[in-house]
Amino acid sequence: MPNWDDLRVFLAVARAQSLSGAGRGLKMDPATVGRRIQRLEEDVNAVLFTKSPQGYNLTADGEQFLVRTEQAEQAITLATEESRDERGKLSGTVRIGATDGCANFLLPKVVTEICDRNPGLDVQIVVQPRVVNLNKREADMAIAVSPPETGRLTVQKITDYKLHLAASRRYLKLNPEIETLEDLKGHKIVGYIPDMIFDKELNYAAATGVDEPEFASNSVAVQLNFLRQNAGVGVLHDFIWPYAPNLRRILPDTFELTRSFFLVRHADDRRVERLTRFAGELVEGLRAEVARLEAHQT
Repeated sequence: MPNWDDLRVFLAVARAQSLSGAGRGLKMDPATVGRRIQRLEEDVNAVLFTKSPQGYNLTADGEQFLVRTEQAEQAITLATEESRDERGKLSGTVRIGATDGCANFLLPKVVTEICDRNPGLDVQIVVQPRVVNLNKREADMAIAVSPPETGRLTVQKITDYKLHLAASRRYLKLNPEIETLEDLKGHKIVGYIPDMIFDKELNYAAATGVDEPEFASNSVAVQLNFLRQNAGVGVLHDFIWPYAPNLRRILPDTFELTRSFFLVRHADDRRVERLTRFAGELVEGLRAEVARLEAHQT
């Protein structure tokens, strides 16, 4: 019968698809991880992984073993939750995957307030240029701009948010006036790198009518700093306005985009009280923070 420590190593390799990646998460050197996997395969009398140039991939036996091991993990997590102290405070570590804009301008305040109410809670925010893979347990939950269509996931809409065209006051003073969207073709544009847009909801080019930005980044924070440095005109989230006092909205009556944030969780986690309670506080906090920041007018 495999011990739980070996099962933890198995889960880490299955999710990271490499010995080194698993080792980083487990604080264990790759050689030790490899020996633990070999021992586990001997214990269960099955080959669980095949090695390829892309990393460690589960075999058919490995896929079946993963299902049973995740069920065991879930049971241990539930048992741990039930033994928490009676004060009702959240504790442990929660990892959130999030897009750049949400991670930089919304989550720090919301998460800090949740942790202030729950001193034993640690929160990690993973900023990635794509949707995190919850099935591989890259995070406990994720905030996405589009609801995923595949996977054993649960999706909850958090809130809508708005975006407008923006530029610095200095840039607008030194360049031709913008009276229509057609006028944008005579201006420098700040936006996403076209071939690095991982979600169609982030493709603002169709709405503005401008295809190629002169100043581009896959990071909202970098785009904001381009605008701050008088580089050109870009599309900016309304919840970022309090962080950008030198910027001004352009064509606010004729151009406005509405997008949404969604909370995505692994389907099995809905039975984990700690994560469900944290998710509830996170959703409530994000809704309030977006409303507060969008009320700021520039």
